Formats: sequence, C-alpha cells, structure tokens
Amino acid sequence: MSDHIDGPRQIGDPSADLTDLFAFTSPENPSRTVLAANVFPTCGVDAIFSNAINHSIAVRRAKVAGVGDATKFETADPEIRFSCRFDGLERGAADRKPVQRGTCTMPDGQTLRFLVGDEKGASTPDGIFRVYAGMRSDPFILAWLNEGGVMRKFQNLLFNDNVLSIVVEFDTARVLNPDRGSLFGVIAETLPIPRAGAFVGHPPTRMDWVGRPEQTNVRLNNSGLKGVDDIRDLWNQQAPFSIDEKLRPVFLQRLKDSLANYDMRDSKQDWTPSALAANANMFVDDFLLFDVAKPITDTSHLEIEKSTLNGKAYQTGGGRTVDADVIDVLFTWIVNRDREFLEGGTTKATKPGTRNFPYFATPNMDLQTVAETVDVTATPDKVWELIGQFGAAYWHPLIAEIRLTGTGPGQLRTIETIDGKQIIERLEAVDNLGRFYRYANVAGLPVANYTGMLSVKPNGAGSSVEWRAQFLPNGPGTLIAKTIVSTLFKTGLDSLKSRF
Repeated sequence: MSDHIDGPRQIGDPSADLTDLFAFTSPENPSRTVLAANVFPTCGVDAIFSNAINHSIAVRRAKVAGVGDATKFETADPEIRFSCRFDGLERGAADRKPVQRGTCTMPDGQTLRFLVGDEKGASTPDGIFRVYAGMRSDPFILAWLNEGGVMRKFQNLLFNDNVLSIVVEFDTARVLNPDRGSLFGVIAETLPIPRAGAFVGHPPTRMDWVGRPEQTNVRLNNSGLKGVDDIRDLWNQQAPFSIDEKLRPVFLQRLKDSLANYDMRDSKQDWTPSALAANANMFVDDFLLFDVAKPITDTSHLEIEKSTLNGKAYQTGGGRTVDADVIDVLFTWIVNRDREFLEGGTTKATKPGTRNFPYFATPNMDLQTVAETVDVTATPDKVWELIGQFGAAYWHPLIAEIRLTGTGPGQLRTIETIDGKQIIERLEAVDNLGRFYRYANVAGLPVANYTGMLSVKPNGAGSSVEWRAQFLPNGPGTLIAKTIVSTLFKTGLDSLKSRF
C-alpha cells in the first residue's frame, strides 16, 4: 500500500516509515509548488515526529533521455533539498497537551522554525517558503485485496487512518527556475541523525525512501511471485537517484518478473517483451516526475512516464495530487496497459483534500463503535449471574486467567488471554438492577479513549446480551482495530449460546 509498512525495518520503526510523496501546483496560488511527504502509517492519536530522524525531500532537474522501448529519464545536480528535524516534546500550558516544534532547512540555507500542528504553518521572512507539519487524514486509497496474486475489490483498507504530514510550499520560479527546464524528479527519505559515541556498529545510512507510489509493496514485493526473497529493505538502503550498479540487475530482474506477472492477472498479455523491459528500466530509476509548466491534476499521475513509453510527447505535469487515485492508475497500466480502467472498491479516501494550505484534510478523530449482540433463551437474571461480575470473565473462551485489584468503581482487572497477551481494564460503573457495567481499557488493546459496556436485557422469554465499545484506533489501522475488538466480543457472546 504505497510505501506504507514496506519492509521489516519499517514494521520495526513506523515513525521512520514514509508512506507517500506528493508534488503538485498549489490550487490556492498557481505560482507556487507543493511538495509533501507523509510518515508513520496508521499513527495513533498521540503520535509525534521522531527527533532522531532527518526528514528530507530532494528535487533534481530531469530530462527525457529516451522514448518508446528506449525510455529513460535522467536527473542532474544541483539538488534542491528540504530537510526537517523535530525537537523532543515540550511541556504544554496548564491543562494542555505537550507541544512539539521543528526546524526546516531550505535549499538556500534559510532555516524556518515551526510548531507541529499549527494550521497556518510558518513562512520565511521573504515569503518564498512555507512549511506545515502535523497529523492529517491519510489520503491514500487502497481498495483492493491481493490474495496470493489474485486481485479482489474491497473497501479502502486505510479508511479513517491518520499519518504525520510534512508540507513544503514555495515560489516555483524563484526556487526551481523552470526557464532552465521545467521537468523535475523528486524523492523523500528518512535518515538517522548522526550520533557520536555509539557502543556497537553504526546506524543505517538510510531508514526509508520513496519516489513513485508502490515501488516496494507492489512492484518489488509482488505476492504473485512464489519463492522469492523480500528485497524491500535492500531497496530502501539504496541512494535515491543513484542505485548501486552492483545491485541494479537484482532490482531490474525483480521488476521484470513482477510486471510480467501483473500483465497476466487478467489472462491477457498486453505487454510485448521489449515494452515490458522498457517499463522495468523506467521504474528502476525511481523518482516522482512532475513538470511545473504543465497542468497537474488528479488524473495526471504517471502520464509523463506512460506517454514517453508509448513514444509520444507528454501533455500534463504528471506529479501526484492529494486526491489522485494512484493505485487504480498503476494497476490499470501494469495489468492491461490502459486497455480497460481497473477501479477498486472505492475511489475516495476517508476525507478529500482541500484547496487551501496545508491541503491535506484534518485528522480522523471520530470515535469508532463496535457492537455485538446475542439472544439466548435463559432469563436475564440467570445470564447476569454468570457474566455480571467484573472479575467473572472466565466464561469467555479466550481468557485464561483474571486478577483483580481493588473493589467497586476504579477496580482493575488484569486478563491473561490463552495466547499469552495481557489486557488491563478499569471498572467505571456497575448497575446490577439494570444489569450492565461500564469499563475502560488501560492497556493491552491497540486503542485510545476506549469505553466498553456489557449489558443484559429481557427479550421475550429469554435475554439479549449486548457488548459494545467506542474508541480511537491507536496503532494498527481502523479496520484492524475494529476487527480485533469485534472478534473478542463475538467469540465471547457466541459461547453463551452453548451455555444457555
């Protein structure tokens, strides 16, 4: 899914995981260009930018060096680089959350201090540069399931998820000087800040980088290829704009094999061997192309590359806007070479982008609800006698052991599950006459602001048992968090059917 969780290293340190890169003309002011990089996939409500990482966006002037089966894009120095570093948290004002600040170094050497989450961002005194950093709604659309090489339409797997965004906007003419050439390649990378005095070894030269969407998770790690090694971490260690010549054949062969596999996903061969090789050669030089002299729209993504491979002059600015449905554009290209548009289960992100700085929608902070119900033939009193005590959860088949601390509201229960996990919950209220209790999660579930309630109500001659909760996902994505909670509830309630 774009560059989200694109390898074992990124799974281990999601704060360094770049998810997406964008390049587009500001819809607010056509004389300005916007570059943006997102990190920290499915970040929790308390996520912050790492203060051990240099977050950079680098631009180089590009040119078309070959067309058709000889397609090639070349980039050249000087490099135009934006680098952002973040401080540790500061104590907030009374009754306020802690705050975080950062510093962005511009290509001309200017440094700009900013406050994370400030909607207005910060601008340099000359007005050339403007920067925003903070949590936003993840604009990526992934509405496909890839099951062993079989593509199936699905809902957006990143629905309601958030990321941390870095947005840099600048005066196009004064920064890029397009009179010398208007085509550019851009990448984003996360690099560890050098630290003196390491006890053992040294940090990696690079944590992650991204150019075009889906280089790693789709093209290099195609699940349709059986028995191949995961080379995503190896790729992520490469220097952008300069892939190691010794390793280039490895990546190129993987791209050829992967693209050939995608070509036959619909059982029709649309790519000739020479065109497929040209496509792979183009993708191995990975950077997002954009032309500031042409229109960049929601549908112009990859148009520069596709037109050049087709032996034609490109007509748009390529790039990538906030609302571009890039996964469907890519699948249509590599599966059937634009013969028939492939549309996933949805073409819209959780929230659309905006026409005003910082262009990415506000973060998703709506509480999510999970509710499961079961009807049994036993009376409400009989059912409540079994499940109504906060510490009497042994009726749940996934629970191995329970320990209680304290009594009454405020009481804690520590649950050990049969697979060795630990969940700690706090009793908030109990009403034995009304047959319900309310509780909060303290630890153990990937959620925040969690409130759960278990209740029993009469239902004809029997009972209806409801287990519901509201929460904010805090770690995995919304769909995964809801699945975890729903499975926990449903497994417990289903076990009551056999008991009663």
